[in-house]
Amino acid sequence: MTVIRRPRPGPVRHRHWPLCRRCSGIALDLGSARTRAWIAGRGMVLDVPTVTFPGSGAVHPIQRGTIVDVPGTARMLDRLLGHRMPRIGRPLVVVTAPVLDGLAFRAAARTAVEALRPRAVLTVPGARAVALAASADHIRPLLVVDIGAHLTEVVLLTDGAVTDARRTALGTADLGDGTPPELVTEAVIGMVTAMLRQDRTSLTRTALNRGVLLAGGGALRPEITGGLPGGLGCAVQPVPSPHTAAVRGAAGLLAAAHHHPSAGGTR
Repeated sequence: MTVIRRPRPGPVRHRHWPLCRRCSGIALDLGSARTRAWIAGRGMVLDVPTVTFPGSGAVHPIQRGTIVDVPGTARMLDRLLGHRMPRIGRPLVVVTAPVLDGLAFRAAARTAVEALRPRAVLTVPGARAVALAASADHIRPLLVVDIGAHLTEVVLLTDGAVTDARRTALGTADLGDGTPPELVTEAVIGMVTAMLRQDRTSLTRTALNRGVLLAGGGALRPEITGGLPGGLGCAVQPVPSPHTAAVRGAAGLLAAAHHHPSAGGTR
């Protein structure tokens, strides 16, 4: 099991989004196992396996939080969403991204999403999207645990920005290969414990005191989550519909962009 840690970054400055009340919009969650899409005004329109069919067999273009086949991902998006695009105008697209290795993922995602002829492509850390879907208080430190099919992330958010993050290439899909559920549980506990030990501030402890926010398909697996409260020594709260939380949070950002006071037209 490989655990990757992200150094604590400085303050993150966000550029203004290109906003337009009249523009169409799509929220995308490109997972290793499932691709989910939300279209403004229509709600969730896709929740399907992340797979392409370039020849005689199925190919998975996204693996363990990495887009390994950008052209294949583009073809998949065009096949699934191309016919749903508006005939007039170009959509604003919001894509969730893993926190770690996010730069590479965001670059690959932007290239793949060009198949949808977007007006602009914006990215949001998956953990922040989860917090938005849960309507969590962003002012106080918040610990988000996202247990996906092939990737598990533990992310500390402060004022909505990523303060620290860990991940392991392990998830619910691995359980069918003889991996016991306890291994995922222990991985989460180990990442949080390491985060606590290396935190020179009180942010991680403060976040634990308010409880952990749990998302991803793993949040629906009691054999994984049952041992987390005791192992972490705090409350563990799954978000509503945890497997779709990331795309719903991205959809919330999309709605906010379309209703922003400065959204007077295309810029």
